[in-house]
Amino acid sequence: MCYYVSNQLTRKEMKDAFGVAYEGPEFQGSDFTNGFSFPKTPVILDNRPDEAILGDWGLIPTWAKDRNLQKSTLNARIDTLPEKPSFRDSISSRCLVLVKGFYEWKWLDGKGKMKEKYYIQLNNGGQPFALGGIYNIWKDEETQETLTSFSIVTSNANELMSEIHNTKDRMPLVLAKEAEEAWLSERALEHFAFPNYNPDLIAVNLDAGSFQPTLF
Repeated sequence: MCYYVSNQLTRKEMKDAFGVAYEGPEFQGSDFTNGFSFPKTPVILDNRPDEAILGDWGLIPTWAKDRNLQKSTLNARIDTLPEKPSFRDSISSRCLVLVKGFYEWKWLDGKGKMKEKYYIQLNNGGQPFALGGIYNIWKDEETQETLTSFSIVTSNANELMSEIHNTKDRMPLVLAKEAEEAWLSERALEHFAFPNYNPDLIAVNLDAGSFQPTLF
């Protein structure tokens, strides 16, 4: 799955990496962002591809009465999107979630008491990249506040991520530059599921302190 990311992007980095303007409130992000705090994160929506806005991590479906569902909607499995009530109405509402990397832990024993922490990026020279997401516009009936909320879509893991995420065998939908427009244009979901789509990833073992472009 994907619950921890680096989303510390400047306006210039958003412009340089994605060709979009960001005119929203001052944003700093964090090098280690915890999804369970439901943080605001830069996203690009399919109907506003020329600008980045801040979305709330954890999709809130239109029918939700409050934000309690967010703890269960940080991620959305690409293979079950049409089946899940929280996600099925957002299949055609796609977004790019802008990050510099994400984190995962490899279990070294059967109970997870010993772990190694990895920082994973798209192999693109260290530039920011996009994770595939879905979103919804939700209105809080009590406060009348309107929120853009999103989930990061996940797929079965490729070889590298299977070695790292060895208890769940999942990975976020990491989009290479040429796949960003295809994701926003509603290309069929199966096109992006592994093994049909296999991003070129690199991983750093933060506990070992060694750079590993591959584990094999």
